[in-house]
Amino acid sequence: MAYGYEEFKKDVYKLTNINLDMYKERQMKRRIETLYSNKGYKDWEAFYKGMKHDGALLRTFVGYITINVSEFYRNPNQWEILEKNIIPQLLSNKKGKLTIWSAACSTGDEPYTLAMLFSKHMLLSDLNIIATDLDEDVLNFARNGIYSKKSIVGLPPEYVKKHFDFDGDNQYIIHKDIKQCVKFQQHNLLEDPYFKNVDLIVCRNVVIYFTDEAKNHVYNGFYESLVNDGVLFIGSTEQIYNAKEIGFSPIQTFFFRKIKK
Repeated sequence: MAYGYEEFKKDVYKLTNINLDMYKERQMKRRIETLYSNKGYKDWEAFYKGMKHDGALLRTFVGYITINVSEFYRNPNQWEILEKNIIPQLLSNKKGKLTIWSAACSTGDEPYTLAMLFSKHMLLSDLNIIATDLDEDVLNFARNGIYSKKSIVGLPPEYVKKHFDFDGDNQYIIHKDIKQCVKFQQHNLLEDPYFKNVDLIVCRNVVIYFTDEAKNHVYNGFYESLVNDGVLFIGSTEQIYNAKEIGFSPIQTFFFRKIKK
């Protein structure tokens, strides 16, 4: 039998623990075909063998399929809603540290934005941000906390002035106090256990690439991860059609509160 996409998916799972069955097939298949053609491979089998023996190619593949697109303060109106309406609710009855999970955080723009925003309303020592992604390369980039001018163009000027140093070479370095409250770690949303006792989960523009089965897995996992009355913040390209069934009540557009079942 010819080696095709089905065999490729099985071998990739063994190699990376990434289950491609949980991604929308037509989109993902087309993306990978484009990648292996650009890399000079003729078919699925040749590409898999290439990744198996070339760590750099494998990392490129993982980064490519996880679609690492991120930016500071993306969709500003949503961040304004978070600050004006959601943060006061989160802090009103909170005692002790506030825990935030930035899921599929990519290059760190999102969790660092969260730290900057919350620093206006609380002590950073009381803030615990878990930032996760499947791709270890983007996590290493995020840990460095060094960004180009283009990366931070969307940030309000006061954030840049307060939380970055400019090194004179078109690079902006995030201050140590912001970096210290963000802990980066590798995590697979479709395979790994979820965190517990989280007050706010931010997962934006990620599950659009997943099958309905995978979306249900993720959203049910987020429900279990959140504390009662905890909040889920999703992306502008996403909807949760069965929110009530899972246990979420909409607060604002793109924001959902966990309700006790």
